Amino acid sequence: MDAKNADTSLSAVAGAIAEPARARMLCCLLDGRARTSTELSVVAEVSASTASAHLNRLRDERLVQMVAQGKHRYYQLAGADVAKALEALLVVAGLPRPEFTPNTPSRLRHARTCYDHMAGSVAVALHDQIAAQGWLLAAAPGAADYTLSAQGAAGFERLGLDLAALRKLRRRFACPCLDWSERRPHIGGALGAALLQLALKRGWAEQDLDSRALSVSAAGQRRMLAAFAPA
Repeated sequence: MDAKNADTSLSAVAGAIAEPARARMLCCLLDGRARTSTELSVVAEVSASTASAHLNRLRDERLVQMVAQGKHRYYQLAGADVAKALEALLVVAGLPRPEFTPNTPSRLRHARTCYDHMAGSVAVALHDQIAAQGWLLAAAPGAADYTLSAQGAAGFERLGLDLAALRKLRRRFACPCLDWSERRPHIGGALGAALLQLALKRGWAEQDLDSRALSVSAAGQRRMLAAFAPA
């Protein structure tokens, strides 16, 4: 590594973190959830225009990335390496990791529909389990859609999902959909819609007749997560 270039890059990143408002933004994002520029401006105690300038600086240094969800724009840490570096700095500073406190009604936060797929903490937990065991893969660095591993394809087909038919639909097959209460992704696209129908068919979840809320008991959630464990 070129020592001169390394020093320059390090000082640029350190300078981006060192500004108090930007540091507050980064610490706020350490819980892994995404937030809007407006929310981060409140956290940083700066105006909207100043927050935008700060976020541009953090993006330039590859500390945060922007995620588009419909008409909204969210910001999150650029990756695990950024989170680890910030965690280490917090340890040196002797400060605790900040906690996320959602303001979404608890029933909707737990489980609800998002268009035609499942959202809420239950859906985020399902996404995380499927991804952690290697069924769900990013198509390429920075890609917007997911692909399935061979193990994942076999697992979904074992549960009765017709993947060939889902891929033929005139829509995205599988994609991360940012959950507006959890601020972390659940599974959207044709695969997400199929998973919701599977959950309803298997009795893991029940849909309200007059709202987007889904009823998912603790036992139902355990059965659902167990069904997506490797064979």
